[in-house]
Amino acid sequence: MTDTRKSAKTATAPKKATEKFSAEERAAMKARAAELRTQGKKADDLQAVLDAIAQMAPEDRAVAERVHATVSAAAPKLSPRTWYGMPAYANAEGKIVVCFKNSGKFNTRYSTLEFQDAASLDDGDVWPVSFALPMWTPAVEKKVAALMKAAVSG
Repeated sequence: MTDTRKSAKTATAPKKATEKFSAEERAAMKARAAELRTQGKKADDLQAVLDAIAQMAPEDRAVAERVHATVSAAAPKLSPRTWYGMPAYANAEGKIVVCFKNSGKFNTRYSTLEFQDAASLDDGDVWPVSFALPMWTPAVEKKVAALMKAAVSG
């Protein structure tokens, strides 16, 4: 005779904590933990950003390289570092101002440039903080440079 109570209990058992996050999300959390262990050395932080960009798919890498060059030129006071495995740029207090989320990171349709709370982009009661970057053009470069200058002006 089979114990049906055991099989019923097994069927309704709660999921493990790790099953609540996708593989991509778990990888990002592990990357963030590693970043926190090694954070603080500017040369290492820059190399981590360059390594993160180098690991991207070719389409994402091309855009990320241009983002890195544009952010570095338009906001030279920001320090490059990774944030959850993504290229990011922090202010003097160490707060992330902007990060580049490549489309391959979370299997999304396009890469995005995402501004955080430390960015000074406030404009009334509502303003955009995430911008889709499906491709890089001179117009996109001009817009990103202007956004970066505004983000660090406050």
